[in-house]
Amino acid sequence: MTLWVRQARVRTPPMFRTLLALILLVSPTFAAEWTYIDGAGKTVTLPEPPTRIIAHVNAAAALIPLGIRPVGVFLDGPPSVDRAAEGLDLTGVEIVGRGWYELDAEAVLALDPDLIVTEYWPREGFYGGAVGDAAITDQIESIAPIVGPAQGKSVVAMIEDYAALAASLGADLDAPAMLADKAAFDAALTRFKSAMAARPGLTVMAASPGSSGLSVAAPSEFAELSDFAAWGLDLVVPVTDPDSSYQTLSWENANLYPADIILLDDRWGSRTAETLAAQPLAERLPAVAAGQVGDWPAGWIRSYRAYAGQLDELTALIERSADLPFSP
Repeated sequence: MTLWVRQARVRTPPMFRTLLALILLVSPTFAAEWTYIDGAGKTVTLPEPPTRIIAHVNAAAALIPLGIRPVGVFLDGPPSVDRAAEGLDLTGVEIVGRGWYELDAEAVLALDPDLIVTEYWPREGFYGGAVGDAAITDQIESIAPIVGPAQGKSVVAMIEDYAALAASLGADLDAPAMLADKAAFDAALTRFKSAMAARPGLTVMAASPGSSGLSVAAPSEFAELSDFAAWGLDLVVPVTDPDSSYQTLSWENANLYPADIILLDDRWGSRTAETLAAQPLAERLPAVAAGQVGDWPAGWIRSYRAYAGQLDELTALIERSADLPFSP
């Protein structure tokens, strides 16, 4: 609300001018509205910037390093295996959900949130995590609005979207810790690009092993793989199965594509590496036989700090890997 004061016709006594100034400072009527347009194109307007936020673990992983601490968080699995939760200080943060569709509505209500932050999945057309089910979404939105950036083709773009959201919530993006995280990422990216330039012949495959076969990921379907490809990594591009982001190969045919390095989906910790180790036919893959296997940080990086660490690990793997002979 804007207040216009005519100065020429009425002289306001000093005492009343002081009183008017105090009213303007304390009256909630004059608080700035908060408006956010999220990744689904939904516009949410609140009387003032929200302070009590419940966040999906990916959103928490983005917002906490930016200085925005949620009062509650919902996970995609146990904290011990949910990679997005690694390194997050969740002291004093209530866990209100430990898996998809397992949100505790009573716990959410008890926290009295102003806002629920998760991510919008454009391909699927819903908000991710425990609020993905339509019935749960309706129930939770009766408590507080659900918003979030869209999952996209670049982790860097998502980090920037979260930074814009955090700034609207009061974060200082020029704080020393945040500038240091960005500088660490920039340095890690420079090292990564230099390693790739020095090893132009290396081919890399991102995959998820299962008991019956190996699922090879299409780089364009995953934000971090799209980033890697844009920065010079030569990634295998499979012929995906219908309505899928992967091509699943039987273990007998898993050596369809040449790959000097294999990156394994690590979003659930060591489980994928254990699955690969338990498959005798995996040794037919040259990268596995040569020990040139690393982590694919699939879907969980949401901060410059985490991205820098993952890039450094990948750079080290590239630097120690050799070009391997291939015979399908």
